[in-house]
Amino acid sequence: MCGIAGIAGGAGHARIGRMLDALAHRGPDGRRIWTAEGFGLGHARLAIVDVGGGGQPLADEDGSLWLAMDGEIYNHRALRQELAGRHTFRTQSDAEVVLHLYEEYGPECVERLDGHFAVAVWSAEEGLFLARDALGIKPLYWGEDAEGSLLFASEIRALIDEVAQVREFPPGHRWLVGGPMVAWDRIPRPTGEWEEAAAVADALDRTLNAAVRKRLMADVPVGCFLSGGLDSSLVAALARQHLEGELHTFAVGLEGSTDLKVARQVAAYLGTMHHERVLTEGEIVEALPRVIDALESCDPALVRGSIATYFASELAAEHVKVVLSGEGADELFAGYHYLSDFDGDERGLAEELYVITAALHNTGLQRVDRMTTAHGLQAQAPFLDREMLDLAARTAPALKRRDGEGKWILRTVAERYLPRSVVWRTKEKFAIGTGVGPALERYAALAVSDAELERERSPRGQPFASKEEYLYWSLFRERYGRDDVLALMGRSRSLNPGQRWVGAL
Repeated sequence: MCGIAGIAGGAGHARIGRMLDALAHRGPDGRRIWTAEGFGLGHARLAIVDVGGGGQPLADEDGSLWLAMDGEIYNHRALRQELAGRHTFRTQSDAEVVLHLYEEYGPECVERLDGHFAVAVWSAEEGLFLARDALGIKPLYWGEDAEGSLLFASEIRALIDEVAQVREFPPGHRWLVGGPMVAWDRIPRPTGEWEEAAAVADALDRTLNAAVRKRLMADVPVGCFLSGGLDSSLVAALARQHLEGELHTFAVGLEGSTDLKVARQVAAYLGTMHHERVLTEGEIVEALPRVIDALESCDPALVRGSIATYFASELAAEHVKVVLSGEGADELFAGYHYLSDFDGDERGLAEELYVITAALHNTGLQRVDRMTTAHGLQAQAPFLDREMLDLAARTAPALKRRDGEGKWILRTVAERYLPRSVVWRTKEKFAIGTGVGPALERYAALAVSDAELERERSPRGQPFASKEEYLYWSLFRERYGRDDVLALMGRSRSLNPGQRWVGAL
């Protein structure tokens, strides 16, 4: 996790400095700016790999290429061995591997990478190159100023005072600026040719274990979020097996919340070093403006989940620099309550899962990225490994939802590692299990009057669906109330059990 920023076509040092100021939380371990005539790169670093020597921007041997990257490349050691005889490496970082790959393969180099990333390369011959991973796990935005200079950065906040229109760089695309954007990778669509249940279960076991092992690759301490739900509990169970030494786990919730209770039980079963924070409604209300500012969204379901993630990240950052999350399992394996609408409609369920997975970059992944980076923490999501995406696309919807139970095939695998009481626990949204959602609903009922809700209209001219929706919009509007920023905001499909979110925003 880092912050990157840059400019092509104009004087850059001071402007890159301002953008890095806005991204300082993403990179508390170092800050560098490199500029040349008409171009500049900036990098705010969270040191995960090669802590002492991996600072960026990085240059190749003759200084004709410069790179800044946010992300992590899991196959960097294998790629380094392949490149070693032809290039001189100055660091042990994964970012330098990408730099030398670009020397050999140009823009197509991203097709060799196994990881999540947003990368910028400046070439003395070709100019600026930008690329982003297929899911958009790492954020990237860009825009042009009145003079035609192109600026880019990891978050909207770094650009909002620099350009008239902020645009999201699309996931799975690469762009040699001046030419067309190229879609180099997409998440796999459902195949319609399903594998047998036993084969899926064994493959899921192997693939998830491998994905967890990859994400333990770090030169700093690694921990796990642990809500006590199926997804985070399974990730923690596998990490406990593969991590040498103590595993730290982290849970938050209001006093008496389900998540706190079950997370304690799972942590005791796994033998982790467990940490928890008991929240108060006052803390939640006080943090709400900060959370919306960091989230860069006012989508109601996203805000609800972000409060709990914000405090869990604050807690985790006291002990580790990398944290594993269960993000993505609900989208890949049909965990949400509203998906019962598709029971009996396998084709419809498969398409819906594809849609919500493709939208993760500005829904759940945005929540996890912004809330962890707000505390100088890097999140890793093993369920969103590329091999997991491919396997999920080959898994029959009937194995994902069976007998009214979401994530059925995943639960059968989890029985190999966890007690049945955890494996078959009823799905609860993070904001519900922690008690945060109901607390926010109570606060909105007091903070927004009936007359105010009736009078106010959304940016689309429609009535707000709830006091919560209006409250979040009013806070978001103070900081980001521009049409271009609002257009970037994702819309969560699921809110509470039995509900689909279709608000006015």
